[in-house]
Amino acid sequence: MIGVMPLTVQAPGLVLVEHELEGPLDHAAPDGPRLTIFAREVADPDGRDRPFLVFLQGGPGQEAPRPTRGPTSPAWLDRALQDYRVLMLDQRGTGRSSPVGDLSGMTPEQQADHLALFRADAIVADAELLRRHLGVERWSILGQSFGGFCSLHYLSVAPESLREAFFTGGVPPVARPVDDVYRATYATMLERNRRYYRRYPGDRARVRALHDRLEAGEVVLPNGDVVTGRRFRQVGNILGMSDGAEQLHYLLERDPGSAAFRHDLAAAMPFSGRNPLYAVIHEACYADGEATRWSAQRVMPEEFHTDPTLFTGEHVFGWTFDDDSELAPLRPAADLLAEREWPRLYDGEALGSCDVPAAAAIYADDAYVDRAFSEETVRLVPGLRGWVTNEYEHNGLRVDGARILDRLIGLARGRVA
Repeated sequence: MIGVMPLTVQAPGLVLVEHELEGPLDHAAPDGPRLTIFAREVADPDGRDRPFLVFLQGGPGQEAPRPTRGPTSPAWLDRALQDYRVLMLDQRGTGRSSPVGDLSGMTPEQQADHLALFRADAIVADAELLRRHLGVERWSILGQSFGGFCSLHYLSVAPESLREAFFTGGVPPVARPVDDVYRATYATMLERNRRYYRRYPGDRARVRALHDRLEAGEVVLPNGDVVTGRRFRQVGNILGMSDGAEQLHYLLERDPGSAAFRHDLAAAMPFSGRNPLYAVIHEACYADGEATRWSAQRVMPEEFHTDPTLFTGEHVFGWTFDDDSELAPLRPAADLLAEREWPRLYDGEALGSCDVPAAAAIYADDAYVDRAFSEETVRLVPGLRGWVTNEYEHNGLRVDGARILDRLIGLARGRVA
């Protein structure tokens, strides 16, 4: 394990320390190829000796937020810094942690083997390397969405390293078939579509008219991709956010022949070459000891097949890689990963005896991480207290992060009933 001398930066209202070390690409082969693990320590100028809170970002395939003050970003940072120094970890393959780049020099089999090393288990192993490198006995973790999947794996394999664990919209199912997950999220998305068209009934005609243009090949993104109808429907992913209906409506009210529409549509696409891991290992994040075999594609309800005005959600398909020129080179590897029998992510027996103080915000109508499955997991883990709320959507931490984090801290420490 080789570390680089930390770089300290005095930013307005913050002290930032950049930590970088090398670790194994494959933790099962510690003498093999290496990658960089990067994390940015964020402290209040008067709080540089506070304990660490490691932030595990949603995704997969998204780097950690880049913090600022004036305005404060992310929204929960001020509350966190009252109790902690925050460690923003760029998960492997993102940001400054050896971002996944051009894999064209590899065969599809080599690409698949490489990309299989970027799930939650490897991210937690990286975090443990970083903890030991920094000389920290125990620290706290905050997992948003996919970051919660990483957090549950952490509780499963290394609870002795954790003081506390906080989850926001990210308590995953344990030992649930992945098909159950996608059936549940489709049911939620069907209701989200109904709500959307009740609020904006005129948009159904807009969407039908837009599909005519899509079928004619008239909608072209700035990168030259001709948008298919099925790819366009994936913008429904934003309907799971608190402002998602409005963002979708504002997109649809634009002239579909305008440059603004083309650029805004490209930005609204959930899967893209900007974050290839989000597409290529998305289903694998749910694979707790099984192969996914393009689950979302297989279990899509009939309503979505027959009604093109229905938007899909956080669902990736094999054809996603055909319709996006930036992802297309990864299609053969993605197919191989879809057939891979993945190892278990969670040890139910270990979680059943885990007493690390933990608390989770579970959003009642979460379109990404199903409430019922999250509640199942909370019942499994003795130290985990759940807070089910309909006040927020999946982006609650971004919208009202200080209040949410404050409540979770209170729950974990027994200060809130």
